[in-house]
Amino acid sequence: MNIGMRQATTGRRKVFSFALCAVLISLCASAAAQQPKKIPRIGYLAAGAPKPQSPRTEAFRQGLRALGYIEGQSIIIEYRFADTNVDRLPELAAELVHLKVDLIVAENNTVSRAALGATTIIPIVMASGADPVATGLVASLARPGGNVTGLTNVTTDLAVKRLELLKEIVPKLVRVAVLWSSGSSGQEWREMQTAAPSLQFQLQILDVRSAEELEKAFNSATKAHVGALTLTSNPIGLFSANQKRIIELAAKNRLPAIYPGSSYVDTGGLMSYAANNLDMYRRAATYVDKILKGAKPADLPVEQPMKFEFVVNLKTAKQLGLIIPPNVLVRADRVIR
Repeated sequence: MNIGMRQATTGRRKVFSFALCAVLISLCASAAAQQPKKIPRIGYLAAGAPKPQSPRTEAFRQGLRALGYIEGQSIIIEYRFADTNVDRLPELAAELVHLKVDLIVAENNTVSRAALGATTIIPIVMASGADPVATGLVASLARPGGNVTGLTNVTTDLAVKRLELLKEIVPKLVRVAVLWSSGSSGQEWREMQTAAPSLQFQLQILDVRSAEELEKAFNSATKAHVGALTLTSNPIGLFSANQKRIIELAAKNRLPAIYPGSSYVDTGGLMSYAANNLDMYRRAATYVDKILKGAKPADLPVEQPMKFEFVVNLKTAKQLGLIIPPNVLVRADRVIR
């Protein structure tokens, strides 16, 4: 074979090699393109009854949809409900960790603590809850520092606003009982003490450490001729877990009461002034989105409420013999008749 023929053969081999490489690269690229994209899987952990269609979970899903996530298509949600048995929360949190979810959405402080007990690696998003700094869930609101972030329903002036509303519906009110428990916000109590003189209120703190102490606390309040009741935010969940009992005792002792959450009013309480929980659950979806896109919980500041809600139960007012002034009623975001 002469030199020209060898060069031609070598050239054809090079062309063939280049063509083969191009085909292989094309096939690999095509195979990679056909690989299904990983769908994020998140856990949703709650202490209440198993109601995936509850207003709170639906608000959370609305928030996800607004960000382009479609449940079952572009995101998978694993729901776990303790059905009011908070002792089950650690077990349920462990289940979600075993499933290797990308993050866990926790409904409140009690749930967040259970999730944190199961993992210090998987991100945890609080949908709501009392002071997360006081309970050790985060180092600070601005710099959470660990794997927990999200939203808190505590602000600096809600407790005082509740006292002011009590004054408006019971103008001659003098003595107000303040239901308090271990872990309750010291900031709220200090602000109420500061505001009390201008409202001409005397505050009586009712320190309750367990559900069994509730009735005794109410008895001591009535003996002291207390005329109304308000509650502090309680991070450990004692009050929220015993809403029905607290409302029953307030009715039994004929105490007008204002609560730190609309669920109390839905259960039969007189009125509430608090952060709008549904708005918070919608906003929790923004944390999910940021974390799925690579943000670290430690660097995402905990958000305080942006919307508030005043709810009045006129049925309860009638049972207590109270007439809610029209100028107060007109400010209510929701009225139960």
